[in-house]
This record gives sequence, structure tokens and C-alpha cells, in this order.
Amino acid sequence: MSTHPYLRAYMAAIAVPTPILLVALTVFGIVRFACGVPVPLERVMIFPMAIVPNLFGAWNMLHLASRSRTHLPLGIHGAILPFILAPAGFFLARALGVLQMTGRSLIYFGLVEIPYAYVALIFTFGVIVYYLIWKYLVGFFNRVVGVAE
Repeated sequence: MSTHPYLRAYMAAIAVPTPILLVALTVFGIVRFACGVPVPLERVMIFPMAIVPNLFGAWNMLHLASRSRTHLPLGIHGAILPFILAPAGFFLARALGVLQMTGRSLIYFGLVEIPYAYVALIFTFGVIVYYLIWKYLVGFFNRVVGVAE
């Protein structure tokens, strides 16, 4: 199956975050509308739902195009992605007024204060999760569609 390998790589990668984002949207909807927590749903979910699946697909296409030159394992390639997503999400959250910074912490929605040390731990955990997602889930879908090495 050698036709349209980049399209198959794109589709294999978007199969991972799309269902996860649907679950996240459902949880946010329940929290906001059923529980009455004043979380602006539209400001929280627009960026992830628009950018993350498309970036996963493009990132997998980049891996397919560059793996003969870089020989970078898929898990490591995927673990680089949070270094793009986190700053983009941070700057967007700051621009939308969702996130404020103080001397010691980030304040999310004016409700939750997160110390910078926890932000570093959360980011490290995110990189590990992305590594595992890309190594096992995206790798599985790449094998299913026939674009794995």
C-alpha cells in the first residue's frame, strides 16, 4: 500500500487525540453547565479542538518525511511536540485573559493557583505522556495504515 502515505500518516495520528478531546469536551460541559462552575468553555476548548488533532497529523507527516534522515524513534519525535504546544497554549491563554502570572504562580481562570514548581512537574509529566502516546497509540495506528517503519 504505497499510495498517499502522508494522508494515511495524517489520519493515523488524528485518530488518537480526537476521541480524547471529545471526552474532555463532555467533562467540561458537565462541569460548566450541570455543576455550575464558571469556566468559560469556549475559551478553554477552542484551541485544543482546533489545533491539537491537526498538529498531531502534521507532526506524524513530518516524522514520515524525515525519518530516513533523522532516524528519530516515533516516541521521541512525539515527545518534542509538547515543546510546541505548551508555549502556544500559554501565550493564547495569556492573550485571552484565562491565565495570569504572579511572582510565584500561575492563576488559572482566577480560580486555581498553580505554583511554578507544579507547572514544571505537570510539563514533565506531559512530555512523558506524549512519549507513550506516540510510541504506542500513534505507532499502532501507523502500523494499521501501513506507514510504520
